[in-house]
Amino acid sequence: MRAEIRELSHEGFGIAEAGKRKILVPFTAPGDVVEIRKWHRKKRKLIAHDYEILEYSGERMEPKCPYFGVCGGCLLQHIPYEKQLEFKREKLKDTLGIEMSIVPSPKIYGHRNRIDLVITPQGIGFRRRGTWWDTVDIDGCEVFGEKSGRALKGLREFMEDFKLQPWDLKKAQGFLRYMVLREGKFTGEFMVSLLTDRGSLPEDVEEYFPFADSIYWSINDTKSDVSYGEPVKFWGREFIREELDGVKYLIHPNSFFQTNSYQAVNLVRKVSEFVEGTKVLDLYSGVGTFGVYLAKKGFEVEGVEVNPFAVEMARRNVELNDVEASFKVGEDKEVESLRSYDTVVVDPPRAGLHPKLIKKILKDKPENIVYVSCNPKTLSENLSTLREQYEIVESEAFDMFPHTPHVEVVIQLRLKV
Repeated sequence: MRAEIRELSHEGFGIAEAGKRKILVPFTAPGDVVEIRKWHRKKRKLIAHDYEILEYSGERMEPKCPYFGVCGGCLLQHIPYEKQLEFKREKLKDTLGIEMSIVPSPKIYGHRNRIDLVITPQGIGFRRRGTWWDTVDIDGCEVFGEKSGRALKGLREFMEDFKLQPWDLKKAQGFLRYMVLREGKFTGEFMVSLLTDRGSLPEDVEEYFPFADSIYWSINDTKSDVSYGEPVKFWGREFIREELDGVKYLIHPNSFFQTNSYQAVNLVRKVSEFVEGTKVLDLYSGVGTFGVYLAKKGFEVEGVEVNPFAVEMARRNVELNDVEASFKVGEDKEVESLRSYDTVVVDPPRAGLHPKLIKKILKDKPENIVYVSCNPKTLSENLSTLREQYEIVESEAFDMFPHTPHVEVVIQLRLKV
């Protein structure tokens, strides 16, 4: 079929229409004319996998990355950045029914502070889009920065010198599985984390990454294709550090941190602006990204997080910044009384708030809620219930993920009088 792309889906795919049928076409832009030969069904949607762009839209631009179009990472590099922001504003309006401004990312290349590179016989890099078994072999990643190229060069030399076997995804066998790179964008500190199956990693690994402040070796001896495991040994520093607006954070291979440090500064500032009163509950507190920042600003903070390791890291960050704040292990729905806090900050996973927590919020009626969300769809579902008793005071979006359809949202909710 031949069709013109008139708009993008929420996933960032071009929409080709033929009668009542809609087919999603990756890496296209409004105004492109495409010929689609084959498509497949995925989660009740039709997605083209054999197609040709016959006429290119005037809204396109030349992608900076040479692997764009095959790599499973960026999806929108061919669309000018202002158009990306416009697409995200429309997506939020359509999903949430709210018109809000989007704070652009201060940098749109070299902004990611973490990338997970899979190591396979096909190469070292990212998944080829649409596959789990194939890899796009890369020499560097534009969204991470120049140190990615140095780390990849060092890894290839290390593997060649010691004849280390890559992990075969289809056969689920081999040795080296992932290299995870993490960088403190404001501190310049750099971490290389190598994930392997059971075996022995040569001690000379430091010689191949002389620019790294920390090198970790972790093991995943299961069939699960994940980029984290049990740390066995580290060389150099136990942690690297990142700094957001004067607040320091420790980074460990197994700890989560906002992936765009430059934009994370704006995010923590906005959360702080939306907080009211003095006593704050930080739910889904993680390593204390918001909680420690708020404590540094003088708020009385208690954090609750289900992951014990994240709680340990949050406590270390409290000590690092010499602030007063408490973090404990617990589930979101187990907090005794939300009413005793002036503001409740929630930053749930993509699945959104637990239904029991929503019921507890409506029962306890805390005066002020700051909701941070990376998934507008589940945010919309949660808001439809919360708005029975709460009104939206302010909202703002943050482009944490340039060249992707993803967007972060912060909403302040206040109890209705």
